[in-house]
Amino acid sequence: DRDLEVVVELLSTDAVKVEEGDRVLISNFGGESSLEGEVLRVDPYGFSKVSALGVEEQRVLTVIGFTGPADERRSLGHGFRVEAEIVIHEEQDATLVPAGALFRHNGEWAVFIVEEGKAALRRVTVGRNNGIEASITEGLSPGNQIVLYPSSTLEDGMMVAQRQTGG
Repeated sequence: DRDLEVVVELLSTDAVKVEEGDRVLISNFGGESSLEGEVLRVDPYGFSKVSALGVEEQRVLTVIGFTGPADERRSLGHGFRVEAEIVIHEEQDATLVPAGALFRHNGEWAVFIVEEGKAALRRVTVGRNNGIEASITEGLSPGNQIVLYPSSTLEDGMMVAQRQTGG
């Protein structure tokens, strides 16, 4: 009896970063929590597909096997919709910042932190950056408050205030 597998279409530019054995989180299938899986195979060939926006893209099929207990996925079946997050890098105790806090200053990466209500420019060394969040290897300490999407007019020493969000 063959267990279920998940087949995902990856952009070829993403598929080159994926390896057999990479951990996968499977979600948005209607269950209570994410399911665990691993990459079983990345096909060695790609194919063209037109996206919903009308852009022709190169895709690669990737097969994912489940690694958790079978009873966690008993309600899944053939053709069901799921979302798969493939973990291509994990780092313990990383200092992460939203990518929108980073900017270039004199050719180096920088952020503004908040010290006593004022913006303080900090040069940082960026490790990995996936476009959503970045790992900072030097220049910040855990717990530093940072300015997200700093204005080009913000300067070192200017007063800043925390913006309230939500409704």
